[in-house]
Amino acid sequence: MPKKRSGGGLSPTQQAAKFLGVSVLAGAVMAGIALPAVGALGLAAKGSVESFDELPANMKTPPLSQRTTILDAKGDRIATVYSRDRTVVDLKDVSPYMQKAIVAIEDARFYQHGAVDLKGVLRALNRNAQSGGVAEGASTLTQQYVKNVFVEEAGDDPTKVAQATQQTLGRKIRELKYAIQVEEELGKKKILENYLNITFFGQQAYGVEAASQRYFSKSAKDLDLQESALLAGIVQSPSRYDPVNDEAEATKRRNVVLQRMADVGNISQAEADEAKEQPLGLKVSRPQNGCITAVKGASFFCKYVEKVFKNDPVFGKTKEERAKIWNQGGLTIRTTLDPQAQESVQDSLKDHVNQDDQVAAAATLVEPGTGRILGMGQSKPFGYGKNETEYNYSVDASMGGSNYGFPTGSTFKPFVAAAALEEGRPVTQEYAAPYDMDYPSPVQTCSGKPWVNGGPQKATVENEDESEVGPYRLREAMEKSVNTYFVQMISDIGLCPVVKMTDNLHVVQGNGEKLPEVPAISLGSKGISPLTMASAYAAFASRGMYCTPIAIESITQKIGQQQKSLEVPKSTCSRAMSEETADTVNTLLQGVVDSGTGQEAGLTDRDSAGKTGTTDERKNAWFVGYTPNLAGAVWVGSATQQVKMEGISIGGVWHDKVYGGQVPGPIWRDAMSGALVGKEAGSFNLVDIPEGDDEDEDRGDRNDEDNDNGNGDNGIGGLTGGEDGGTFPTPSFSIPEGWIQGGDNGGNNGNNNGGNWP
Repeated sequence: MPKKRSGGGLSPTQQAAKFLGVSVLAGAVMAGIALPAVGALGLAAKGSVESFDELPANMKTPPLSQRTTILDAKGDRIATVYSRDRTVVDLKDVSPYMQKAIVAIEDARFYQHGAVDLKGVLRALNRNAQSGGVAEGASTLTQQYVKNVFVEEAGDDPTKVAQATQQTLGRKIRELKYAIQVEEELGKKKILENYLNITFFGQQAYGVEAASQRYFSKSAKDLDLQESALLAGIVQSPSRYDPVNDEAEATKRRNVVLQRMADVGNISQAEADEAKEQPLGLKVSRPQNGCITAVKGASFFCKYVEKVFKNDPVFGKTKEERAKIWNQGGLTIRTTLDPQAQESVQDSLKDHVNQDDQVAAAATLVEPGTGRILGMGQSKPFGYGKNETEYNYSVDASMGGSNYGFPTGSTFKPFVAAAALEEGRPVTQEYAAPYDMDYPSPVQTCSGKPWVNGGPQKATVENEDESEVGPYRLREAMEKSVNTYFVQMISDIGLCPVVKMTDNLHVVQGNGEKLPEVPAISLGSKGISPLTMASAYAAFASRGMYCTPIAIESITQKIGQQQKSLEVPKSTCSRAMSEETADTVNTLLQGVVDSGTGQEAGLTDRDSAGKTGTTDERKNAWFVGYTPNLAGAVWVGSATQQVKMEGISIGGVWHDKVYGGQVPGPIWRDAMSGALVGKEAGSFNLVDIPEGDDEDEDRGDRNDEDNDNGNGDNGIGGLTGGEDGGTFPTPSFSIPEGWIQGGDNGGNNGNNNGGNWP
């Protein structure tokens, strides 16, 4: 049994024998001789390679991971994201000083030897035998490049990284063979270029260009002598020679490189001595990685783009494939984000809601007819500190939302009206619409099993104000947001036409589930995201054509020095309703902002239409509206669904009660106004709606109330925990036993915000 030193390491004699074995191995490889499967080198051990000749002839070289740049619609940068911060550059774009420095310190005989430097092996053997340890390595720069390729291929998998760096003869054999192949195929200059682009320089910087930018805020082509020497010295141990955290150690290492450059004749001794006296001259640029660094408050939109990429099959059949491409990077993603619209959204949110308010606000703008998302923001910025959040309140849970959406209140009523109009109900449709009433029963469903308001205690619904007593026609009912009118309308036409309409408009709950077939949906009892609402209302603006929302215009991918275009998701447009129905809804909703609950939201310089919404206990307030060329949704509330917006200060303004027209409405108005500056002011195709002879003109305009009271919308469940969501409580009221009938036809009367909650 070989003798070991007391410390457990090999003796100088054994070290010499080991390095002699390596040198013999190197000679054998150079001669192209197959190695024995067993013997003193232990090549038959588990995990090693049995024969040099059995190795694959070609090394699989993965494309280098690079940074991805996300751009707005004008081509300006939103953010840079990366798994590894790297920008691949040609050798001609690297300072000659840098090229000489890395060769001098890592492999001074690089241009004289082949893939294996036998002279270097013998020199290392001698030094290590004398020192009794491993004082000097013998890997060539080409071998180091091959090793880095294996590490790059391993990615962020710790097991694969360990395998790529394990100190075994099997790995050395593999490196040697592939080094020979690389030398034959690439040549010295290309190997040097590849090495400079692949190697790690510390501080999250991969490759010389990223390192130059990180430490000196300049391009690699502009590096001077002492800067080049510093970077070249870091490579051996990025943590030990980190100039940011240990300037003294980094300086000593830099000076070693400078002296080595003088010793091999790259520079004179005088130049080396002068450079050694210079300070490090750092001008550090901190890593600017991730959507958290996005400009103009576009962090949430940036994360949405990432979610689209990782979720959409157009970018790969599996999640793993898509994640690999994303982490590989090198992408230039041009998005739909309009910088003018985005800036307007953020300015409006800041003007009306403070970051530290009890409640938050989210706003999304969508272009009718194209589905392009032009703006997306919220009052609590992206981050992980107090009054910050990583959750996007504008989107569904699967796309980074914090919850299952938010109850929409009366902003749902236009969907019911559109369904009734599609069913042939006249725009003058009149219902008794008393102040309060039982939910009508039975109500037909798509399944054929009617929803029944049964049990010992029937569900009731009431209007916000006791003065709201019908009969009403559709126009006035929409302007005043009369709850009992729309409950009667949904009872009249049945639930199936409403389901069909919401399906056409792609309106689903924030958890992705379909809306339940219960009458309470007419009052907006279910959680829906602002992006879903904005996209649905955009169909009204485009005269009945619904277009799926899109965030990406184009993507180019850089692999090495080659670029290719990737296929991107396209908006799919389909007819959701007739032009006549859409025009009628536009006329109705223009009345809401002209003389109804949304007067504070109306635009003065162009046609606009919209609907307010306030849910029970004022936990959510909405305004969703549009012009012929822009649609937008604004939500205000607490993601926890625990804040009742009564007696509350929002944006420094005190509110006894929050209404959809008073807080979300002005946010929408200002966001839309700024986004539309310089844009064409189109016109709606309005329809004539006859006035009723018996309409009571003295019913009066309320300040704004469409609060959806009644058991159908009571106790809207919300999130518990923090702003980032969590578990969902049960409704705040109890449903009498036996109240729900009809088997699977009606669910739970719509009292929970989005699905089956714990």
